[in-house]
Amino acid sequence: MTRAREAELENVLAAIRACRACVEAPQGKPLPHEPRPVLRASATARLAVCSQAPGTKVHASGTPFTDRSGDRLREWMGVTPQEFYDGARVAIVPMGFCFPGQDANGGDLPPRRECATLWHRRLFAALPQLELVLAVGSYAQGFHLGDTAGKSLQETMLAWRTHLKRKERPRVLPLPHPSWRNNGWLKDNPWFEDELLPALRREVRRLL
Repeated sequence: MTRAREAELENVLAAIRACRACVEAPQGKPLPHEPRPVLRASATARLAVCSQAPGTKVHASGTPFTDRSGDRLREWMGVTPQEFYDGARVAIVPMGFCFPGQDANGGDLPPRRECATLWHRRLFAALPQLELVLAVGSYAQGFHLGDTAGKSLQETMLAWRTHLKRKERPRVLPLPHPSWRNNGWLKDNPWFEDELLPALRREVRRLL
């Protein structure tokens, strides 16, 4: 990566961490708390974990995936916490950088729209070295797969080999969100553990 690209990456990361658009110029209702963007990116990471948005525990800690979903995701990837949090090797870029708040039933709201609108294309343009994006959940799949994403999580996941083999770089491997809410889907789709996870672990090990 050239010095100019490194400087652009540092500039965009600094701007994201200082962003207050969801409070001061929101698309819809303003964020109900102070922004705390949570992401990691570097000029050397070849693997990116791209998920939905921080939850309550991550909002409190400021560190991505410090919850049970993170434990499951690391198990799927076959990595240690030390490997997962090595920013030189793994970028972590959710669709929403800040915890979006919760709905009336206590579930997390969708990722804030401001993040993708303002930052994502500029940020990924500054990460040309990325070789593989793990698109965790439907929001990330919709952004990173575009028109090739399926109409449902099931449709997208069943086409995982096609997405992984695409010629464009970075390649994209879709994953369901590792939340307990997807336990039923995982039980109904044993091929995920039998076929996709071995491929995921091979790719991750190659890139690390």
